[in-house]
Amino acid sequence: MTLMINNIKKKPIIWSISGSDCTGGAGIAADIKTGHSLGVEVCTLITANTVQNSHQLISVNPISVDILQQQFDALIADKSPSVIKIGLLATLEQVVWLATTLAQLKQEVANLIVVYDPVGQASVGGSFNTLSLSDLTPLLQQVDVITPNLIEANWLVDAELNEQVSATLLAKKIYQNFAINSIIIKGGHSNDSQQCFDFCYHQLNQLNDEKQDNQEKLHLAISYQLSSPRIVSNYSHGGGCSFASALASFLALGYLVRDAFTLAKAFINQGLAATQQVSSAQNHDYYGAFEQLTWPSQARNFPQVVDELNQQYQNLPAFESLNLHGEKLGLYPVINSIAWLKRLLPLGLKIIQLRVKNLAQDELEQIIIEAVNLAKDYDTRLFINDYWQLAIKHGAYGVHIGQEDLCEADLIQIQQAGLRLGISTHGCYEFLLAQQLQPSYLAIGAIFPTKTKDMTGQIQGIENLLQLLALRPKSKAQRLPIVAIGGINLERAPEVLSTGVDSIAVVTAITEANLISKRTPEQAVEELVELCNPYKTLHF
Repeated sequence: MTLMINNIKKKPIIWSISGSDCTGGAGIAADIKTGHSLGVEVCTLITANTVQNSHQLISVNPISVDILQQQFDALIADKSPSVIKIGLLATLEQVVWLATTLAQLKQEVANLIVVYDPVGQASVGGSFNTLSLSDLTPLLQQVDVITPNLIEANWLVDAELNEQVSATLLAKKIYQNFAINSIIIKGGHSNDSQQCFDFCYHQLNQLNDEKQDNQEKLHLAISYQLSSPRIVSNYSHGGGCSFASALASFLALGYLVRDAFTLAKAFINQGLAATQQVSSAQNHDYYGAFEQLTWPSQARNFPQVVDELNQQYQNLPAFESLNLHGEKLGLYPVINSIAWLKRLLPLGLKIIQLRVKNLAQDELEQIIIEAVNLAKDYDTRLFINDYWQLAIKHGAYGVHIGQEDLCEADLIQIQQAGLRLGISTHGCYEFLLAQQLQPSYLAIGAIFPTKTKDMTGQIQGIENLLQLLALRPKSKAQRLPIVAIGGINLERAPEVLSTGVDSIAVVTAITEANLISKRTPEQAVEELVELCNPYKTLHF
């Protein structure tokens, strides 16, 4: 067999600073298996050798700070990390050394992310260390993401474990105490026997003004919550380590916190589900290692998004379909003027979006009135971007709403008016949330960098597009049309269409065709339509 070494890409590097579990289930072993299954390179700084089995923790044997420093010096020379994942720390000396080292390293390594899984108790009973909260404080001040379970979260705020204390309140207290940018509280230790709820509290921006206190900074935070059916399996040893290292891997691969959180949960669900059958067949309390599988790609393993928006609209029926009768949606031009609308409507397109910005209310309303009236003479589905009240008032076919405007829109009014709804999504968290709202179609973007909108940190690429398409329901009757948008032109369109998307939305590929490809806009439309549907011919 010939190795296809040309397909091997350079991998991001993460460091795991943790203990070695002689059973191979948790700690360094779990981190290595997880990282390798997700396509990152894992380097290790071992803090302790633990002697344990499925029944008890026998001993914890710390590594000296001198040896830790030697490991650090060897790795930093040629294996600089993009993310550091911290697990077991055995002594106060290790904590002091690591806090000091991280503070210095953050000055030298741009955008370094530190993920801390606060390991205190062994799952089979017994403590890994005798560190107090005050002992850990200097380290916690260097941490960017922390992943405690409910027991550990209560310990971090010096509170008794109490089901009445919400994850939201716990996370806010942790932030107030330590200013950790992202707090993820795992729900595996809750008393709910049916569902597992995982919570993420994330600071969208860090203020540079040191005069502002933490209470004021709280207003810049956003919360994400995920729900999954509780999966019972005896093969869960190292599951907490695997969650944190999966999160670190996804962050190293460039995912936003909300998407890394969602993917990490899907990774855990996948591993537990794979061992559920063999676990239930056993007649003893065998405690097996968590099963690290491949990249999560099956919709059944992904959690549901628990959000105020979908809770508000949980009883809302699905929006009207686009009535495509089995055909694909095809080319989806997004234009910004009546002049462009007049130019494109006669071309026989199935859908067009009017996106106008920064206009006075009277002028905006007149443009929408004219656009709706123009579209009535054609079979083209005209969507109005954002302005749902005016779209309802003047009888538009549909409205397209971005994520930033969803909370302000009244989806009940839109549906009762008979309008179709399209929603923008950027990554798996938003895709799952929007899919639960059952719109008429979903847009995924930006596939490539685009000059029409700043999409820093949210470029999806072809690989992410394929992953998101896999999260659609298997039943064709339940599938929503998917529109790919962002940076798509004549050259890139075939690659995007090969993923199986139902439509490609374009802006400058048409409006700047003369400059980009030396074609008229009509010629660009004709070529793009032929790529979307090689059997369709435009007449103009």
